[in-house]
Amino acid sequence: MQFSADKKARIMIVDDHPVVREGMAMLINNEPDMHACCEADQIEQALKANRSCPHDIAIVDMTLDGFSGLEVMRKLQLEFPDLPVLMLSMHAESVYAEPALKAGARGYLMKQTATVELLRAIRLILCGELYVSDKMRTRLLKKSMGNAGNDSSINSLSPSELEVLHLIGIGLGTSEIAEKTARSVKTVESHKANIKKKLDLDNANLLSAFAINFVSLGQL
Repeated sequence: MQFSADKKARIMIVDDHPVVREGMAMLINNEPDMHACCEADQIEQALKANRSCPHDIAIVDMTLDGFSGLEVMRKLQLEFPDLPVLMLSMHAESVYAEPALKAGARGYLMKQTATVELLRAIRLILCGELYVSDKMRTRLLKKSMGNAGNDSSINSLSPSELEVLHLIGIGLGTSEIAEKTARSVKTVESHKANIKKKLDLDNANLLSAFAINFVSLGQL
């Protein structure tokens, strides 16, 4: 779909930092073919905003008010499967970009990236394309050709397992994770068991230590 000054792309910004939202909105509203028409700081507010004003794209922070971006993605996809989402994150794309795309995101952009790249990502997604950095695109291409090399075992985790690992890393227990992700305690325990097996962690203490370290390094 083509957008112009007469028909601007409607963009929703979902981030729990007001300064980040305002900065992105100013950048977007300076473009002749875009309009940041809604802002939200938590997932329920974003869902409500899109019900009343359907958007052409949503820009969503990877970590939102205690939710991992994958959980936010899951909620958006469940209610609005046709809404393109650009994940914006401070977390390493080498860990989270591929799972985010698998979860339904149309792009993944690091917050440290230049503002001009944010506009490029938005326009590519609005044109029906996927957006990842050139470095990540090369990585995915090599992987598809069977030349990924010795990727970390973290890449073997499913989106749901990565989400649980993130929530463990920010200090949530099994029951809290189950409540936050709307899953049963049994399902969360199953995810934890799979994570330990895939990462070769012998017990829950090692799993917690690994998750906390990963989050503290900004990788989850």
